[in-house]
Formats: sequence, structure tokens, C-alpha cells
Amino acid sequence: MPDLTGAAWRKSTRSNNGGDCVEVADNIPGVVGLRDSKDPTGPVLTFSPAAWTTFVLTAKASTLSH
Repeated sequence: MPDLTGAAWRKSTRSNNGGDCVEVADNIPGVVGLRDSKDPTGPVLTFSPAAWTTFVLTAKASTLSH
């Protein structure tokens, strides 16, 4: 697992404060982290920057097509 010490976690600006949020950290070179905002000490999913970009673009395209 990559070292995420110093990761700057942030929630989406579209979060509705309902508690069902994820946080992303993209300030660590070569890795993007994703975690549950309700469990900041819990598990973290990690992605390469390219995989994260693909995920975000696919999610946006899927949302726009519905």
C-alpha cells in the first residue's frame, strides 16, 4: 500500500452532508486515495492517476446519459 502520510483529504463539493460521502486525496504523486468520510481511519482504496481519471470520466458520462 502506498504511503498516504500527508494526504489532503477532501469531500466533493456536491456532497449533501447526509453522511454518505467519500473523500479523495490526489496530492500524493503517483496515487489517488479514496475513503469513507465516516471512517477516516478505515480502509483506503488506491488508484493510479490514470485509472482515477478514467473512473471519473466514465461516471460523469454515465450520469449525463441517464
